[in-house]
Amino acid sequence: MEIMLAYDHSRNARIALDAIREMFGALRPNVTLVSVIEDVGSATSGADDLFHEQYAVQKAGAEEAAATLAADGFTARVVLAEGDARKMLLRATEERKPDLLVMARHSYQPDSGPLGFITRRIDALVEEFDHMTFGSVSAFLARRVKCPILIIPTHVSASEMQAAE
Repeated sequence: MEIMLAYDHSRNARIALDAIREMFGALRPNVTLVSVIEDVGSATSGADDLFHEQYAVQKAGAEEAAATLAADGFTARVVLAEGDARKMLLRATEERKPDLLVMARHSYQPDSGPLGFITRRIDALVEEFDHMTFGSVSAFLARRVKCPILIIPTHVSASEMQAAE
């Protein structure tokens, strides 16, 4: 089995990685971690520095995730791409033809605390606005990829999901 994981080393991507380990661990599939570094779109040297820093962080994070999978008995490899995440992930699925694309649902994880309720409401409005105006990576890919897609919810971790069962 070939699984492709959209991986940017964020909290949400790590939740998706944990979900793969928990759901598919017994199968020991081949996992390709695709990490897309988006160009900041500026010609300044500061933007170049930011891009190179982001590239290094994402590369190291993806390699660390691949090592974690390998330690668990998975076959894992890392693919780095530069550009628009939606287009690069779509291209990766077209070229590599995985059996399954796994990605985390995007969210802005609000902090808990006395203002948590307000933060969650503002977060929900911002997320809805983003979706209405730009669409999301997962929604874009769900309409276009030719393989099944598994979108992992990110409001709880994979271990919390399993504990709830």
